[in-house]
This record gives sequence, C-alpha cells and structure tokens, in this order.
Amino acid sequence: MRSRFRASACGRAGAAALRHIAASSILAVLCAGAANAGGSVDFSGATYVNKGLVGVGRVPSNALDKYSETLGGFGSGMALDLPSWKKDRRGFYSGQLYMLPDRGWNTQGTTDFRGRLQHFEIRLTPFYGAATASQNQLSLNYRSSTLFRGGLTTGFDAIGVKPAAGHFPDLPVGQNGKLAIDAEAVVRLNDGSSWISDEYGAYVYHFGANGRLIDALRPPEAFIPKRKNAAGEIVENFSANSPPVGVTYNPSLGNPLMGRQNNQGFEGLAMSPDRKTLFVLLQSALIQDLDPSKISTTRRNTRLLAYDLSRGAPKLKAEYVVQLPLYQDQTTANPKLLTAAQSELFALNDHQFLVLARDSGGGFAVSNPGSVYRSVDLIDISGATNIAGGQYDAAGGSIAPLGVLSGAITPVAYQKFLDINEAAELAKFNLHNGLPNDGNDLYEKWESIAVAPVGDAAAPNDYFLFVGSDNDFITQNGRMAGVAYQDASGFNVDTLVLVYRVTLPTYVAPGRPRR
Repeated sequence: MRSRFRASACGRAGAAALRHIAASSILAVLCAGAANAGGSVDFSGATYVNKGLVGVGRVPSNALDKYSETLGGFGSGMALDLPSWKKDRRGFYSGQLYMLPDRGWNTQGTTDFRGRLQHFEIRLTPFYGAATASQNQLSLNYRSSTLFRGGLTTGFDAIGVKPAAGHFPDLPVGQNGKLAIDAEAVVRLNDGSSWISDEYGAYVYHFGANGRLIDALRPPEAFIPKRKNAAGEIVENFSANSPPVGVTYNPSLGNPLMGRQNNQGFEGLAMSPDRKTLFVLLQSALIQDLDPSKISTTRRNTRLLAYDLSRGAPKLKAEYVVQLPLYQDQTTANPKLLTAAQSELFALNDHQFLVLARDSGGGFAVSNPGSVYRSVDLIDISGATNIAGGQYDAAGGSIAPLGVLSGAITPVAYQKFLDINEAAELAKFNLHNGLPNDGNDLYEKWESIAVAPVGDAAAPNDYFLFVGSDNDFITQNGRMAGVAYQDASGFNVDTLVLVYRVTLPTYVAPGRPRR
C-alpha cells in the first residue's frame, strides 16, 4: 500500500507541487496519510489493519429486478442487516444486504426511474490463499425491491419545487411532478424503515418499510442550490443541469450561484451506534466554499452535518469541515493536485468514521482506464470546530472563500487507510486498475460500505469490509421505465463488491454500548 501511494501522490506531486500550494496540510494528506508496512495505520491512539482482499462478488450488467428493470446502480449505497449475519460451521457466512440504486440510467440523460431499495441474500466464503481466477467468493442473490413513496419518485432532473406542506419542506420535483431523488446512501433501521441521502436537494429522506415517505430533512440554507429566475431574483433551484434523455437545456443552467454543486450532494450517510445521531456528508465543497473557475482544485473543504434524532423532529446539533484528500492530476506532467471527492460515510462509533474517497474519470469503460485514488479512509470529529447554526449556515455563508479554509476553523482529523487500487491485492482475484480496459479493470465509481464481524475469537476486532461499485446501469441489454436501451459506450459493466478483512479496534456495532 505505502509504496504505491507514495509513488502516485508524494512522488509525482513532490516538492514542486508543494511550492505552488499551501504545503503543510497537503503534505499531511499525501505523505503522512500513507499506510505503514503491513497495511496498518495508527490513528487517534489505535491501530487499524488492512489484512487484504478476501472475496469478490459480481452481478451481471443485464440482470433485472422484480419490475423487469435493469438491476444496476445499486452499489450507490448498502446496509447490512447485522442480526441476520451468521457464520456456518462449514466456514461460510450469510446474511441480508440492502443496496441502493441512484437515479437510474443517466449516462445519456435522466430517466423516469422510480427510486427503490434492493434486497439481496448474500453468502461469503472468504479466500485466504495466494491467488485465484474465480470471483465468486461473495454471492449476491436478488430477492426483492421496495419502491419509495409507492413508486411516486423519479430520476428526472429536479426542475421544479413542490411548496412546503404539513411537516414537509419544499421538495424537489421532476417534470412529471414526482419527487425527484438521486439516492446515494442508506441507513436501515430495525423497524425496516430507511434513511436515504439525496443529491438533488441535497436532502435526507426517511422512508417506511413499505416505501412511504415519513420525513424529509432540509439542510441549512447555505446548502440549498440557488439560481436567478427570469426576473433576476435569486431563488432555490434544485436542478443538477441533467436534462432527460433527448432533451437539451438552452441555455445550459450550469452550476448554482450558491449551495451544493451539481451532482455533489449528500453522498455520505451514517448513524451513531445508539441510533440517536444521523450524520450526513457532502460529496465535496459548496459553491461558495470553492473557486468556481477552478472547481477541481479548490473543492476540498466539504461539510459534515450531525442531526439529533433523540427528541422528536430531527434537529441539527453539529457541523464540521472535512478536508478531502488530494492526488496528482494524471492528465498532466505538471504539478496539479485535484480533490478526491467522497462517496460514502460509515460510522465506527459516535465520533470516528470510514470515508470512501475517490478520483473521477478513471476506470473500465471510460477514456482513462486507470485510477489514482480510490481509498477507504479514517476521520475523527473529536477535535474539530463545530460551526453549526451561525453565519456559515446562512444563504451563501462561506467557510472557505475561493477554497481557502478560514483560520478560525479546525477540520476533522483525516488518515488514509485502505487503498482499493493496490495492485497485488487486486491481482489475487484476477482484477486490476488500468490497462487492459476490460471487465476485470475496476469501474470508476466505488460508493458504498458495509461492515460485518468475522467472529474470530483470536482476533475479536476483525471485520469484513464490503465495498460496492455503482455501474451507472451501463449495459447493452437494458430496460428502464418501459423502454429498452443500449448504453452508447458499447460496454457491459457488471456490479462488483469487494470484501476485505480488516482490524477496526474502535468499531461499535449498532445497539452496543460505547467503548
């Protein structure tokens, strides 16, 4: 892990890059953030260990769900039903896994995809050998789907607003008047209900076990995307500038003037073990917290919200800044550090989390077959500044003008942990990062995390870490909203789930007391 990371980040960026950009904080992420020999890192007084990849699961790109629609995109979020997790005397594990597709096939425009939660029965037989050509250690057997709000949601761009009514705030809606959801993360509760984070809002929704909408969380005004209307007034506008298939916006809407960026909403969602706090993390910085002319290099300072669920209606109680990791732009030999936006959040306890951060535009079926940064990292909010409720949360409120974090704010602690791109681990299962550009080259998007106990008395802090990919519904034999489709890429991209064995000494499972 360490040598590969240092070569791609510290080595290529090096001192030259640090002469161009504030050195101290970047050096900490690029160099000190690398893992030590053996795949271990020391963080906040504990040692976390990556013991390696032990399994792979694959679902074909042309699989269908119970509604005869393409079973894709469901690596956007996942939630393991821990009470169902069992270890058999023969050495395999089984359980129930819930996985979340986003807004449907959208590589050529948005569609009228009904949001849903997909239910799988899984079986894991971990492989601890040197190498295997098989990728079937994890089987994902599709069982059912639950439509959100009884099917009254859509993947169409959120071009309209349904005014607040009852206990619901203003809601983003598509051209057909349905609730527009680009679902990205899920926390499932024991009563069968689910909290779902969304990119269009960016909002968080609570759906019942039957898919009925129970609640909707509207974040502080600083997060709400706003544009000028025809009269020149600045108003909320939830569009992600993602027109439906066959439609062109003229003129293009571009990014909002303030609030969340297009397609950079709430990618991360987690809940404390006592189920009293809901945490929500933006994929990358708000518009007012970056330089709009240099988004890829200045979107580093993103925000993490914490909602109190213990006293009736959810209430914002804390907000923190997460400085995302940086990596060298592989399209140029010149020093240029880009932001690895985050794609998932998982709670280890009430103050420490796993964060899945990655680059974009690199992987199977895209123009650049290789990735520089795909990593499951560690963060700790204990020493960070709580910025909730003041000037920073007002409309246009900024923590980092032009991408430079205010000196009055201490961000969360951040540590690189598990490198998904590590060549030796991928090769054990006939996978790779980069050429050849084939089905064993990892696809670009890795967006979900789940954790399950190994149940090893000799290593009680060992867990299986599941990491899932979002295949963007890319297939040559697809079906959605009653229409057959073939993705213009010409590729078939299966959904992959990787399983690692890791040591997580501070993890507290839901329902257990804090250590």
